Amino acid sequence: MSTLGNPLPATLGELRASGWRSRPVKEEVRANAAARIAARKPVVEGLVGYDSTVLPALENALIARHDIIFLGERGQAKTRLMRGLVDLLDEVLPVVAGSEILDDPYHPVSRYARELVAEKGDDCPVEWVGRHQRFGEKLATPDTSIADLIGEVDPVKVAEGRYLSDELTLHYGLVPRTNRGIFAINELPDLAERIQVGLLNVLEERDVQIRGYKIRLPLDVMLVASANPEDYTSRGRIITPLKDRFGAQIRTHYPLDTSTEVEVIAQEAEVAGMDGVKLDVPGYMAEVVAQLSQFARQSPQVNQRSGVSVRLGVANYETLAAAALRRALRLGEAEAVPRVSDLPALVSSSAGKIELDSLDDGGEDDLVARLYRQAVLGVFRARVDPAELAQAVAELDDGSSVEVGDDVASSDYVEVLAKHPGLRLPAGKLAGSESPPALASAVELVLEGLHLSKRLNKYVRDGVTSYQARSRQ
Repeated sequence: MSTLGNPLPATLGELRASGWRSRPVKEEVRANAAARIAARKPVVEGLVGYDSTVLPALENALIARHDIIFLGERGQAKTRLMRGLVDLLDEVLPVVAGSEILDDPYHPVSRYARELVAEKGDDCPVEWVGRHQRFGEKLATPDTSIADLIGEVDPVKVAEGRYLSDELTLHYGLVPRTNRGIFAINELPDLAERIQVGLLNVLEERDVQIRGYKIRLPLDVMLVASANPEDYTSRGRIITPLKDRFGAQIRTHYPLDTSTEVEVIAQEAEVAGMDGVKLDVPGYMAEVVAQLSQFARQSPQVNQRSGVSVRLGVANYETLAAAALRRALRLGEAEAVPRVSDLPALVSSSAGKIELDSLDDGGEDDLVARLYRQAVLGVFRARVDPAELAQAVAELDDGSSVEVGDDVASSDYVEVLAKHPGLRLPAGKLAGSESPPALASAVELVLEGLHLSKRLNKYVRDGVTSYQARSRQ
């Protein structure tokens, strides 16, 4: 952080007089990370479920001043980790005014900055850049070029009369422009090998050839990258010298349990009520959504090398909330609470986020339906006391049935509880209130749980679902 006060030094002479000291970017990041660790603060904010796994490894890498690669499947916060490192840079940093590559006023690298410092001396103008100006990011794609990362001859500057061999004809790429900062590459193995070699030359050998012209660029860059383990470790799509460049290889992972998955979903999902409609998502329905993702990561039908992103749970949670809001708007209810009968809507938000290994057992729709039924059963068993269910089942042995559906008014469920008081105890405990929409959601979970436990039959006709005793024919 800057401790120089305001106004900040505007010339090289004022900068020297202020006592400001230059330090490599990795030293800067190391010091700021150490301050956070000592204060018992996370080095990267906004991460859930990584406190005892990823973050300790990251802290070690930062203290060791290593370049870092994060290995993990899609949706494991690799990009967020890389972008979060920006906060470990100082708030502001002095550079030679007008420098394209953020030259250190004490140790200028580019020809422009060297000549300006030599000409002006202590009167050389200094400007200050924020930490976000010192972060560069590139998604690696097969068409990424040396010009993108390193630079290219600028034809306009040549037309102005400069020679091709003149360093001032260069238009610098992303890496030089991130000098004294952090450069992040997403999906590193997707870079063509010749581009990887060019990147290695800049980071390791400190030189680069552009159009046959060789220049020295002693850049001060911290390199962080991300990759899918399948591409990085198995397919040989990264050159060995560049792989050797990374001092730390940190493995990310998906949430290890349902509670962590719920916490991630709550942090990332964007849901809210609408004018005149209050939205309330019960904890047990959030658990159903989270368990669906957890079971998908265990399913033999799902391609686990591709992974099941946490975005699946986030999208499903948002869709579930939207389905409840849609029903409330349609029925004119003031409160929207998701129900089990809303779960078929998750087929649309799950499509494309689950990659199947085989279609032998049906398609995505069938798989999602099986997964959410499995999740409902798991939540039901965890949330409902079996001893409280006997009366509810017995009441349906008299030949009556209970009809539910995503377009059934919440008030109808209150009548169901009046006719079947055995449902009130388990449903009331789940609902936690006497709100009709909350009770409706709880009733559906209890009934579906009893069906999946093979204690009730379930029939679906013309969009209406009815639950009946198994003894009925």
